[in-house]
Amino acid sequence: MRRIKASRTGLNTIVSLSLIPLSGFAMDVFIPSLPDMAVQLHASPAAIQLTLSLFIISYGISQLIVGGLIDSYGRYIPNMAAMLVFSAASFIIAYSTNLQTIYAMRIVQGFTVAVIAISKRAFFIDLYKGEALKKYTSMFSVIWAIAPIVAPFLGGFFETTWGWSSNFMFLGYFGLAFFVIEAAVGGESMQAAQPFSVRSMVQTYSKMLKTLDFTSGVIVLGLTYGMILLYGMCSPFLIEHKLHFTAATTGYCALFSGVSVMIGGAVSRMLVSKPFTKKLVLASIIALLTVAVMIPLTMYYHNLLTLLIYVFLLHGTAGFIFNNLMSYCLIRFPQYAGKTSGLTGGGFAVITSILSSFMVNTISITNQAVLGVAYGIIAVLVFLVLIKTKWKGAEERAEAEVTEEETTVIQPVAVEG
Repeated sequence: MRRIKASRTGLNTIVSLSLIPLSGFAMDVFIPSLPDMAVQLHASPAAIQLTLSLFIISYGISQLIVGGLIDSYGRYIPNMAAMLVFSAASFIIAYSTNLQTIYAMRIVQGFTVAVIAISKRAFFIDLYKGEALKKYTSMFSVIWAIAPIVAPFLGGFFETTWGWSSNFMFLGYFGLAFFVIEAAVGGESMQAAQPFSVRSMVQTYSKMLKTLDFTSGVIVLGLTYGMILLYGMCSPFLIEHKLHFTAATTGYCALFSGVSVMIGGAVSRMLVSKPFTKKLVLASIIALLTVAVMIPLTMYYHNLLTLLIYVFLLHGTAGFIFNNLMSYCLIRFPQYAGKTSGLTGGGFAVITSILSSFMVNTISITNQAVLGVAYGIIAVLVFLVLIKTKWKGAEERAEAEVTEEETTVIQPVAVEG
């Protein structure tokens, strides 16, 4: 198996960082097209919104399986295969007029993006340690926010120029381009394989989930990301149907949402040395105060400006909390790079999909005040989890567990070069 050359580590790092936003692109690029898809495919808004839910459910559940597999069989070959299948699924959607086929291909996209995302997150844990690793993991959500910024903006342009199917053509060509790049410069980053065992994988996941701070972190990640996804599912109908703007405006507003998330993530990096619990609770309180003010305000005043105030304050605080906890969870169990990445990403994605689908199907979000109520429910849950959990230095605890594992775990089998 071809391994990554030392001289190409920097280039592969750039490629890996470039693929971190892929899940966001796959979810957000066609958000401005949701109303048009409903018309063109003769489906209800809820039926079209299901394409988002199916993707993220598949993406989340798949990560729980993929994490253990790539710890045994490597990152490179699964990643290459996943990019080809992702591209094929994207092109099938673009040329399909059957909603059931689109549902099936969205599930396939979710699985393949899970393989790509876990492989790339594990890449950093494979090749970087200490402060360098912490630096890169703290960048993940900031870079991930590129997708909510760029994707809906592109999607709005594609929608108004070529129609909804062009969004999926873009995804297909995106996957093919990175497949070619990986074929030219990529390679295997895993240093040693762990023997594959379903029982061992279940035991490892059980151990992680019994660690309260890790599980709480995954729950809060799911809640904060659910806040952002809830907006993505509802905003096209609020902006285009209620406020009578175009799909391009939906794209611009989604871009603003992504900028807000990125600002929150950037601020979290600036405050990385500040007390962990205090800064998270403070961000949560800001979100609660925002909801308390905006719900009564939007009962009487509801326009694009009030919607963007919601977005900036709530998505900014969500990005701040998300960035801190994503880094925290990913380095919590460095001895299980793939499994930790899989359980973190898969766990929060499943929580997000269940939460967002429940909100959309139980609360009729027909105006900004009701959107504020939905935001408020999530904000309260985030606050309660944050204050009930004892957050400590993840790196110190991880190091202690690595020492313990070295005395009890069978030595991994080396991968042949």
